[in-house]
Amino acid sequence: MDLARLIRAIPDFPVKGILFRDITTLIRDGEAFQEAIDVMVEHYIDTDIDVVAAVEARGWIFGAPLAYELGAGFVPIRKPSKLPADKLSLSYSLEYGANTLEVHRDAIAPGTRVLLVDDLLATGGSARAAAELVEKLGGKVVGIAFLIELVDLHGRDKLKDYEIYSMIQFEGE
Repeated sequence: MDLARLIRAIPDFPVKGILFRDITTLIRDGEAFQEAIDVMVEHYIDTDIDVVAAVEARGWIFGAPLAYELGAGFVPIRKPSKLPADKLSLSYSLEYGANTLEVHRDAIAPGTRVLLVDDLLATGGSARAAAELVEKLGGKVVGIAFLIELVDLHGRDKLKDYEIYSMIQFEGE
């Protein structure tokens, strides 16, 4: 199935000059959503993973079912002021501003093997921040998975120390 054709492009969202890749048109299609999860599972089935950590909110759409299928735990990485217990925070830049991510300090024990998941790799800022949070807690990032990669934004450059997997690549748009 051509999953890329199910992703809607929305110009000038959330700000002028950004071409937003809307995954809602893919995930509303049960067969396409199932295929996306199945392909990710197949890619990581033989990898030793203790937990899948995913970035709020679209990363959770893929991270939670992936964790379930792999028999791994799930760790939510959230935007500020959403987690109730003691947390670790990290701020980062993205293509149209800045943000902060947080994770509970007890979510990842030292030595835990973590697969990071998000819906889209753009400039790599949020993925890099998530990886740094995992590592500050003593976890080991065994890979970072994305549904979509915007190749022209060179997000991989910020993640060169990690194994990166992206299912769909968009170039030159």
